[in-house]
This record gives sequence, C-alpha cells and structure tokens, in this order.
Amino acid sequence: MGTMQAFSSLASVISRSMRHLGFSVCLLLMSVAQADAPLDLDGFRGRVVYLDFWASWCGPCRQSFPWMQTMKRTYENQGLTVVAVNLDTDRAAADRFLVQFHPTFDVRFDPSGELAEVYKVQGMPSSVLIDRHGVARFTHVGFRPVDGAVYEAQVRGLLAEK
Repeated sequence: MGTMQAFSSLASVISRSMRHLGFSVCLLLMSVAQADAPLDLDGFRGRVVYLDFWASWCGPCRQSFPWMQTMKRTYENQGLTVVAVNLDTDRAAADRFLVQFHPTFDVRFDPSGELAEVYKVQGMPSSVLIDRHGVARFTHVGFRPVDGAVYEAQVRGLLAEK
C-alpha cells in the first residue's frame, strides 16, 4: 500500500470515528439537556400526570420510586405520565439515588426550587395529580406504602375521565 493510500485510509477511519464521537456527544448533550429542561406541562395535555417532588435524603422517597415505576408500567398505555422532580442542590447526590432505582419515568432537576414553589411543596416527597386538562386535582405530602392504594385509585379515576 502506498503512502497516499495509507493516508487516505487513515483519514477515512478518523473521519468515521469523529462522526461517531460527534454523534455520541450529541446524544449525551441531548440527554443532559432533557434532564435539565424546564418542565412544560402543556406538552402533557391529554394525559394524566403524576408529578412527584423528591430529594435524595428523603426516606419515604425510597419507597415511592418503586411504586411510581409500577404505576408507569401499569398505566402508561392508558394515558399516565410520571414526572419526578428532584430538589437536591447537590446533583451528585441525586444521581447516586437514581443509580439505585433506575427509573424509566421522566426525571427533572429543580435545585433552585422554582417549580416546587409554584406547587407549594411542603414536604418530601410531595406529589400532584394533574388531570388530562392540566388541572391539579389531588395533592399528597409524604408517602407510605399503605397510601399507594388510595393514590392508585385517584390515578384510575382520572384516567377514566375523558
């Protein structure tokens, strides 16, 4: 193989690698941007939204995450969207929490507490159940496994409304 062919072959490999690297960086930036994007509830019109506010230090949050995952899996196809908003000022603490639970629902970050202020969050976790028209219908402060049945009944009730 001549020097020019070797150079051309090497340039081709580098070009493909750079495109792959660029694509990977774009995906990484897109996923980070999604996680930090402001929450626009108008985008969820027509769906019931279980909006949960949580923190990594919150014991009951460790019980609510598996429950929210079950709700998502059970009712997503019927129109439920679960959005969990983290209020930690230390993002690394939130990330460590998420590694333990691997949620497949939407997770957002609100370290300044702006969204929590809008919904008048008074304890951890707090949740707001929003109907298909964007109206907050139920609010909850705290989470105990025994509360799950009541919350699920509220979800089912809102999903039954059109």
